Amino acid sequence: MKQDKVLLSVKRLSVNFFAEDAVLEAVQDVSFSIRKGQTFALVGESGCGKTTTALSIMQLLPAGQSKIVSGEIIFENQDLLKLSEKQMRRIRGNRITLISQEPMTSLNPVHKAGSQIAEAIRLHQNKNAKQAWADMVEMLRRVGIAEPEQTACAYPHQLSGGMQQRVMIAMAASCKPALLIADEPTTALDATIQVQILSLLDRLQKEIGMSILLVTHDLGVVYKRADVVAVMYASRIVEKAPKGQLFAEPFHPYTQGLMQSLPRLGVSVKRLQTILGAVPDPLHFPAGCKFHPRCPIGRKDRRCQTVEPELKEVQPGRSVACWYAPGCVTNNQIRNTKIN
Repeated sequence: MKQDKVLLSVKRLSVNFFAEDAVLEAVQDVSFSIRKGQTFALVGESGCGKTTTALSIMQLLPAGQSKIVSGEIIFENQDLLKLSEKQMRRIRGNRITLISQEPMTSLNPVHKAGSQIAEAIRLHQNKNAKQAWADMVEMLRRVGIAEPEQTACAYPHQLSGGMQQRVMIAMAASCKPALLIADEPTTALDATIQVQILSLLDRLQKEIGMSILLVTHDLGVVYKRADVVAVMYASRIVEKAPKGQLFAEPFHPYTQGLMQSLPRLGVSVKRLQTILGAVPDPLHFPAGCKFHPRCPIGRKDRRCQTVEPELKEVQPGRSVACWYAPGCVTNNQIRNTKIN
């Protein structure tokens, strides 16, 4: 599939949350682009800001508790942050759709599964109730549900987790979106169902031609499904690269640590390596590079401790935020440094 045109461009996005007398900088200066037909993975630990970034695109941040303080979100040549709520409703659920790891939080428990999908089709595709119902049944069949009419008449709680997720995917794909945001879409499912759901997304992507923003902490899923990967740590993107380059030679010490913590097929080890320390408190981020307290170089380097590096392109299509990454300085010490 051709991926020569930018569909979504997030530029220097920053988002704050408010808690009593404190301000939490959930997302800071995040920038990335997704091309048509591309799968872009946003990877990071819980609390790093990846879901907040996704919800910012959809304009679904909790009102009164959060604020987009700066940035642009350009989708199909218009800035979503400048649109009214009425204008966003035409895009949300139609041109941009979302599936989450907990379908029961997205599906209405008092309405039958099929009626929820048909309603989305009716509203966004300007079809009557009979046409919307027929399209809904066909969509359930396309996502691998053997008895779509029976499933359509069931309430969400009467379906298994895997079936609920298929219903959510059917709803998200029913309007043939340009961008599907998949936020941890397989975390709550067992391994067999995970493979089925990811294969289903792959097939629908090819059929519809949509782009996918995959939000996850699972590097195994990223390796199999993503084209480009952005790694987030403590509210910022610290590395961004094509998947093959990132897995073959990670530049940022945090990314290196993530890769070294993965089990290797055919390699026997008594204990997997871990990253020293803990994720910083978002209300009390350290000065300088946020990863420096856990980094073998940052713990000894004054510049790392006082000045936060910008995300900088070091190779065509590849960026990293680290004073010692290849292309940032002549010292390539960090490439050969193990996280321990």
